Amino acid sequence: MKTNDCYKTSLCPPSGPAPIPQDGEFDKVKDISQISGFSHGCGKCAPRQGVCKLTLNVKNGIIKEALVETIGCSGMTHSACMAGEILIGKTILEAMNTDLVCDAINDAMKDIFLQLVYGRSQSAFSLGGLDIGAGKEELGKNNASKIGTIYSSSDRGVRYYHTTEGYITRLALDENAEIIGYEYVNLPKLLKNIRSGLDAKTALIKSSGTYGRFGEGKKYIDTMEEVI
Repeated sequence: MKTNDCYKTSLCPPSGPAPIPQDGEFDKVKDISQISGFSHGCGKCAPRQGVCKLTLNVKNGIIKEALVETIGCSGMTHSACMAGEILIGKTILEAMNTDLVCDAINDAMKDIFLQLVYGRSQSAFSLGGLDIGAGKEELGKNNASKIGTIYSSSDRGVRYYHTTEGYITRLALDENAEIIGYEYVNLPKLLKNIRSGLDAKTALIKSSGTYGRFGEGKKYIDTMEEVI
C-alpha cells in the first residue's frame, strides 16, 4: 500500500476505538461490559422545578452502587426512592433506557452515562477503581446530603437556612447588619443523641455548633422565628 493511498479507508489498517482512561488503565472499549468507573451526573426536570445529583459505581458494566440526591418537588424525592431500587444490578445501558420516573433523575442518568463511556470518571486514574461504599462517603459520617439553602430579598437582605454543617438556628450580624457567623444544629446528630437516651435540651446542645465570628455578633437573628 502506498502512503498516499491512506485516504482510502478500505486500505488503512483498522485502529479500533480510541482508548479511554478507566480505573487506572487505558482501555479500547467496544462493549458495555468493559465499562467501569465511579462518577457523578447532574440533571434537571422539564419544568425546571428541581435537580438531581446521581452517583454511580460501575464494575464491568454493572451498577453496583448508587447514590440519588434530589432537591425539588415531593414527587422528585419519592422518585429517588424508586430509582434507588431500580438501578442496582442493571447495566449502564439498561439504566439509561429505563424510566427512572423523574425527569431530573433520567437526565442525570444520561449525563453520567456520557461521563463513563467517554472515560471522564472520578476513578479514571485510580488503579482498580473505587470500592463499593465510596458513594456513601459522599454523605460524610452523618449520612446527610450537602445542601445549601439561602434566601435573600431587597427589603430584608440575605438569610442562611441550611449549610453543610446543618440547619441554621441563629445568624450573627455585625454593626453594619452583615452576617459574620451562624449557629447551627446538625439534625442527624440530634436524632442520634435523642435515641441514645439524652433529654431533648441536652441532645440539642450536643448537636449544635457555631461557624465564623458568631461570638462577635452585635445582633442575632432567630431564623426559625423571624418572618421574612
